[in-house]
Amino acid sequence: MLRIKPGPVEVGGVVLKNHLLLAAGILGTTGASLTRILRSGAGGVVTKSIGPEPKAGHPGPCVVTVHAGVLNAMGLPNPSFHFLDELAGVEGGPVIVSVFGGTPEEFRTVAGWFPGRAAGIELNLSCPHAEGYGAALGSDPGLVEECTRAAASFGMPVWVKLSPNVTDIAGCGAAAERGGADAIVAINTVKAMRISTSLRRPVLGNRYGGLSGRAIFPIAVRCVYDLYEACSIPIVGCGGIATAGDVVEMMMAGAAAVEIGSAVLEDIGIFGRIAAGLYAPDGADAREIVGCAHG
Repeated sequence: MLRIKPGPVEVGGVVLKNHLLLAAGILGTTGASLTRILRSGAGGVVTKSIGPEPKAGHPGPCVVTVHAGVLNAMGLPNPSFHFLDELAGVEGGPVIVSVFGGTPEEFRTVAGWFPGRAAGIELNLSCPHAEGYGAALGSDPGLVEECTRAAASFGMPVWVKLSPNVTDIAGCGAAAERGGADAIVAINTVKAMRISTSLRRPVLGNRYGGLSGRAIFPIAVRCVYDLYEACSIPIVGCGGIATAGDVVEMMMAGAAAVEIGSAVLEDIGIFGRIAAGLYAPDGADAREIVGCAHG
């Protein structure tokens, strides 16, 4: 398999220890868990999404394992401003804080808590199961641009996480770039649900949820490929990545780095395992790999 040279990489204004990040929402709720992931070999971490007010989230069940993936409807539970206390204890690498809001002004408010406290922020404009947030805004390119511009007003690196549940993700990516985004993250979960035939009701407490894991990897590759054609800022690939080969494929589609989420649930040491298969001193320059499947 093709391998790449190890070393730090700069993506969207953030210097990472390597190309592998923890995705938002997975073990990102405490400083201790973020530090654990960084020590296990991640090049950076993204926190659980933080919003303008504390939220308890949806009633359970909130997470269900399905064939080749995970179905979840958490409802964006978070401690809001009090999460700053957790950031103080994170050690070992850059932390990017995922933030959400219901309006551009709320994005500005929450983003304003983190200059000097985090390496950057990632705008959650893509959660498919929190009414009034996430994809409710991220499906409108005009709102994507407005929310991005509002968050970018503080001058810290801004990444925008997009939804695959739109007709034109490239158009949303272009809107984020116009709004001042430093990078695009693609993708969040895919709209999905399961029904219990014995209970005759949806398996999730919220009825609807989002699908992550291996099942959505081909969807994520296509979205990254389309965004690379439409945008000039870096793209961070996310969705179903579980092997070093997946990382290389995402990079060939156009990703400058990747985020790993659901695979962590099966293997807490996955960052070190992927790095062992991905990097070699005599490997190729990653810059020669990114986007090479185009043209």
